[in-house]
Amino acid sequence: MQIGKDTVVSISYRLTTGQGDLLEEASSDHPAAYLHGGYDGIFPKVEAALEGKEAGAEAEVMLEPEDAFGDYDAELVRMEDVNLFPAEVAVGMQFEGVSEDGQHRMLYTVTDIADGKVVVDGNHPLAGQSLRVQCRVVDVRAALPEEIEHGHVHGPEGHHHHH
Repeated sequence: MQIGKDTVVSISYRLTTGQGDLLEEASSDHPAAYLHGGYDGIFPKVEAALEGKEAGAEAEVMLEPEDAFGDYDAELVRMEDVNLFPAEVAVGMQFEGVSEDGQHRMLYTVTDIADGKVVVDGNHPLAGQSLRVQCRVVDVRAALPEEIEHGHVHGPEGHHHHH
């Protein structure tokens, strides 16, 4: 069966930085599954590379920042008073917050604590980075009607990432 709109695709993959550092991977024993056809289950550029392929096919895609997690935006770095945070606040902790305009929920990562101030960064940790995706198609099947309706995979192999 060929990969096309409304097929469920199981892939094994390696996601690495442009420098070759491994970020995440899924083996063929525990593949990642996504609903193909513009449902945001996978990077659009990877989806395009897999279109029309069959089980066993391999693809390698280089993602520029705009294809992945966007460019680094210095305006997403904020300095807040330490009193706004829990006592155990530490560098590397993540907090949910709201964007400056109050419109979007965002994840902020604590990057520095000094002089009663906490520096938080709303950029995705991989913002501004080029990524390499190497993947292999493990399986392709027709999506179930409720999967299409909900826009993501159900069932034991169905896990999905929200960006």
